[in-house]
Formats: sequence, structure tokens, C-alpha cells
Amino acid sequence: MLPDFVTPYGKIVHKDSLQYMRDTIDDGTVDLIFTSPPFALLRKKEYGNVEADDYVNWFKDFAKEFHRILKTHGSLVIDIGGSWLAGKPVRSLYHFELLIMLCKEYNFHLAQEFYWWNPSKLPSPAEWVNIRRIRVKDAVNTVFWLSKTPWPQASNRRVLVPYSDSMLDLIKNGYQPRLRPSGHDISDKFQKDNNGAIPPNLLAIPNTESNSQYLRYCKKHNLKPHPARFPARLPEFFIRMLTEVENVVFDPFAGSCVTGEVCETLQRNWVCCETVEEYIEGAKSRFIDGVTPSNGNNAPGFYKIYNSSILWDEDVEKLKPLPKDGGKERPNKKGNA
Repeated sequence: MLPDFVTPYGKIVHKDSLQYMRDTIDDGTVDLIFTSPPFALLRKKEYGNVEADDYVNWFKDFAKEFHRILKTHGSLVIDIGGSWLAGKPVRSLYHFELLIMLCKEYNFHLAQEFYWWNPSKLPSPAEWVNIRRIRVKDAVNTVFWLSKTPWPQASNRRVLVPYSDSMLDLIKNGYQPRLRPSGHDISDKFQKDNNGAIPPNLLAIPNTESNSQYLRYCKKHNLKPHPARFPARLPEFFIRMLTEVENVVFDPFAGSCVTGEVCETLQRNWVCCETVEEYIEGAKSRFIDGVTPSNGNNAPGFYKIYNSSILWDEDVEKLKPLPKDGGKERPNKKGNA
């Protein structure tokens, strides 16, 4: 095993995280566990992933240790993508079964579910989206924010977003406080400038890394980059909202150690576990002196979500009829079944 790679605030440990938690981490000492475990995908990945039917049982040992090492006010945040049933255009329920198991069997509370929308994601799965045209592209991961208590430490003031133009106009010019037809009582407090708007639980974060320091380092040293990296702004959102300086953050499935990079920048103490030596060697590039963290702050300020009907064609005569078999028969190159 590689020796621990140590930085001023944390370390990468070359060890199975389950064994590391059992051997090394004391009860109630971690403020946040942020991780993206291997998904239960149909295709096997080189970093290891478990079949959907076995996924919940595989995760139970981790759940037990996660609950043990978290502080009472601590949080567990899991980024987990959905999956499809083999050969069928219908979804697996494995990630929902995982959530129910964590809450029902291990006494976690669902503080809130988030949805990470990747605006740059290519249409997938290709068979159902591009070829048979019977589903829309799958561009959202579910992110479960769980806690040991209904009252975990948190503050949305740490993750405010810019006001929209209409909100800035409202703050400047005022409005008429009154009871709306919906029943909401809009008071005059809505005109207060709080230096930003409260963000929604839809996180628009593109995953477009193509020429980063990390990738250049891996290429230079003939290292294979981790194939399932998430953008730094995903863990950064939760690390900012749920922890303070020198709190402890743990990532049991570290990959290329994006979580550790963000923690180092934000001065949180951290530990990342990874079992693949090559991924650790590549992750070290994130902590070279003078490297600017890949936090994505140069990304566009807003992403547009188009009205769902913007291209709808009212002339039904121009549209192909719906496939009577639900798209079961694969179309030929001309688009006909």
C-alpha cells in the first residue's frame, strides 16, 4: 500500500474505506461525509460497481460506519445516479431503495433531496433517446442530504446566488404587500436586500473538464484519469453550507480526490480513501504548489432552461404517429420500425 499522501489540511489514504473507518475513525468525530459511490450501472466500470440487485445489501456495512463516525449535528451527502433495467426503457429503483434503507434501518433523516443537473451532458441512454426516440436525455443525478438528527448544522446564507433582474427591480422599486390568490401572504419583508437569493435544490453545474491541471498531469505521467469525476462546485456547495473552517470532511470513495481539493482550499480538515493506486498518483496533482483549484467559478452565471413547449408543432399532420408498440421494435436507418 502507498503511504498516506499528506497536505496541510488532510490526507489521501490508500485503503478500503470500510476497513479504514473501523480501524481508525472514532465515534462521532466527522462533521460531513460527502461522497459519490460507484453507481449500479448496467455496464461494469474499471473502478468497480455493484449490480443493482445487490447494491443495497452491499451498502449496509458502509451505512453502519457512516452513522457511527458522524457527529450528532453531522451530515451524509450522497451523489448517486440512477440506472435503467437491462434491455428495457424503464428505470431501476435501486437508489430510492438505498434511501429508504438508510432512513428505515439506520435511522438517518432525509434533510433534503437535491438534483444535480449537468447542462453539458450528452443525450443518454443512446438506445432510448437517440435511436428509438422514446425517452428524453438523462441529465440529472439525485443528491441525498441525510443527517443523524432532524437539526443538522447548516446555513443557506453561505450558498446564496445572485438576484434575478426582476428581483433587483423589486428591491429597488418596491411592490404591494398583500395576500395572493394562492393563499401566500407576501409581506413587505420581501423587499429586503439579503445580498443574494436562496438557491433551489436544483444545482446547475456543468461537467466539462477537458484541459485541467489534473488531466494534463495524468497525461504527462502516463496515468489513467478517473473516469467518473464530479466538478468541484458540487462538493463545494455542501461543504460551504454544512461545515465551518477546520471541521472534518470524509470521502470514502475519493476517486481523483476532488472533495479533498475543495476542502484544502476552504481550510477544512479532510480524509479521502481510495483503493486504486493510479488514481491516487493522479490526485496528487490537485495539491501541487501554485495550482488553482478547479472550482468552475469562470462558468456562466446562469443556465437557461427553455420553456418545454418552445418548439412544439401544432400541425399534427407533420408529426409521425406514436409507435403502437412503445418503441419495442428498433427503427432502421430511415427511422422506420
